[in-house]
This record gives sequence, C-alpha cells and structure tokens, in this order.
Amino acid sequence: MLLTIDVGNTNTVIGVFQADRCEHAWRLSTDSEKTTDEYAILFRNLFEPEGYSTQDIKGAILACVVPPLQDTLREMCRKVFAVEPLVVGPGIKTGLALQVDQPQEVGADRIVNSVAALHFYGGPAIVVDFGTATTFDPVSAGGAFLGGVIAPGIRISAEALYRHAAKLPRVEIKRPRQVIGKNTVDNIQSGLFFGYLGLVDGILRGMIEEMEGDPIVIATGGLGGMFAEESEFISQYDPELTLKGLYLLFQKNQR
Repeated sequence: MLLTIDVGNTNTVIGVFQADRCEHAWRLSTDSEKTTDEYAILFRNLFEPEGYSTQDIKGAILACVVPPLQDTLREMCRKVFAVEPLVVGPGIKTGLALQVDQPQEVGADRIVNSVAALHFYGGPAIVVDFGTATTFDPVSAGGAFLGGVIAPGIRISAEALYRHAAKLPRVEIKRPRQVIGKNTVDNIQSGLFFGYLGLVDGILRGMIEEMEGDPIVIATGGLGGMFAEESEFISQYDPELTLKGLYLLFQKNQR
C-alpha cells in the first residue's frame, strides 16, 4: 500500500492507495507546531480504527507547502512506517514542462494537480484548487504548465471582513437563497459567495481566452464542490485530485 500526504497551509489530506485506488482519505488541520512524535501518534490513531497496520505501507510520497513540516513528516514516515518518503520538489520526474520564469517557485501541490488533471481528464486543462489560497493552473495538451493565478481564498476574505468591520459577524460560507439579502448574515454570505463566484469565473474566462484549444476545468479543494455547481466554466469536481496525482508521481519515479 502507498501512503500519500498533501500538506497545505490550512489542511493536510492523507490517502492510502491499494494498487491505483484510494481506499481511504482523511482531512486534518495542518499544525506546524506538532512534533514528529505527535504526528506519529496521530497517524497510528488514524490507521488503527480503519483496520490498517503501519506495516501495510510499502511506500510514501509527500507534497508540502509548509516548510517546517516537511522534515517532521519525513522523519515520521521513517519512524512509523519504516519507509523513506518521496518528496515532491526539484529533481522529481513529473513529465511537465514548466513554462514559467522561476520553476522552483511553483508549489508542489500545483504540480501534482496538473499531473493528475492531464492523466485523468486530458489537456488542455485548468485546475482550480480552493484552498487557503485559490490557485488556477493551466496546462496545455502537450503537457506544459503555462503559469497561473493565485487569489486569496474565500475563507481569508471572510475572516478579513470579520476582523476589520467591528459590527459584522463571522458567518458560515454557503450559497444564500438569493443575491439580495434581507439581513446582515444574508448580505455577507451573498457578498462572499457571489462575489467569489464572479472572481472565479472572471479569471477562468480570461484564461480560456488566452489558451489554445478548449480546456476542461476541474475544481478540487474543500470548497470546490460548492463553486463547481454554480460556475459557468467548471465541469468537474474531484476532491481527491491531489492524492491521485501523488500516486501517479510515485509510480512515475519508480521506473
């Protein structure tokens, strides 16, 4: 079995693959203060109730955008699973041509998502990952990562509004019944949801105009499903896209 770990700024997503199928996935809060021993306890506590043994894991791959956690989780893999994890970064075989000014600056998760999108959906494609930041990653039919867009995530926008407007409450992020709200909570939810939907579709419209062909647009990330239902351009929602991309990269680097 293969262990896949995707460490984001807000959430860490863990998957267990048997052959090419993700048998189980967990979504946890990312905590850069946890020690190797604390993560070791956490992973064991995740595995045991699902009937998995740490000895079942024969390989691991890690994508991490939180630098302090990379070495912590590498050591945890050695300690708990007795494997040396493959880390997504410079030198790893991806099959992508990075057509950007500074290839080393491209986040590991964005590379992983692009690999998965090409494999499972074909190209050209655009991946929209709704995380702490929302990233838009265009990939050509020939396998070139073309650049992209990074926007503040909707949770950041909601928290900023709450913190900087004294009389406005913190609200649940969801689609309101209509655009015109009848109370303060509805007003805020409408502004967040429809405002963010406009941002997403506005960026996608511009990217599609600049790309060759007719790109398929795939959403992933925790809030991706909500916007995939309403977007003019998003046609697929794949919450496990990053984990599946990690599986593909692990296989590619075993050859």
